[in-house]
Amino acid sequence: MRLTAGWRRVWVGLGCGVALLCLGGQSAADVVPAAAKMSADETMQSVSQEMFKALDQNRELFNKKPEAVYPLVEKILIPHFDLPYASKLVLSRQWSQTTEDQHNRFTQSLKHALTRLYGAAITDFSADRLKFLPSKNDPAATEAVVRSVVTRASGTTVPVDYRLHLVNQQWLVYDVVIEGVSYVRNYRTDLGAEIEQKGIEEVIDRLAHEGAK
Repeated sequence: MRLTAGWRRVWVGLGCGVALLCLGGQSAADVVPAAAKMSADETMQSVSQEMFKALDQNRELFNKKPEAVYPLVEKILIPHFDLPYASKLVLSRQWSQTTEDQHNRFTQSLKHALTRLYGAAITDFSADRLKFLPSKNDPAATEAVVRSVVTRASGTTVPVDYRLHLVNQQWLVYDVVIEGVSYVRNYRTDLGAEIEQKGIEEVIDRLAHEGAK
């Protein structure tokens, strides 16, 4: 996935704070939500704890072989993110102009590309640099924002908000906002222009190629 220069600097600087956005998951389109077993805030905290525990147990391996973290990302993070829904938001009006097969391939290509981007960001990150803020969410709502603060290596802090919605009793992340910049909106702008110029098939092929590297 190619990113604008400004977004890439923010992304790399935040590391695992961004990586907790996760990848993949089930689609929430046209699904009636039900009560969740855990709140959105509890879900994010649980996922982060599980991820950091797994990272701490394999630091030496990941330092020697960074790509070894990819299966960990897919196992722990993927089930907590609604990538099909995020893909629909990214494609925006172009979603209705493309086929179901193209939707599926775009989603998979995006997942593979992002898995590697996230995996590269989290290998040297630790739990003490991520702090979740007190919840302001309505317990009865089906949409939530989980707020956090990430501390960069330089000591500066950056706000990172996760947007979630309730799907089949599970809170799924569909967007992350870093310093007020939405990743869905950023990708929509970046990929939208490329799709208009080159077509959806070429963009899918590029994402798939990047994910296979």
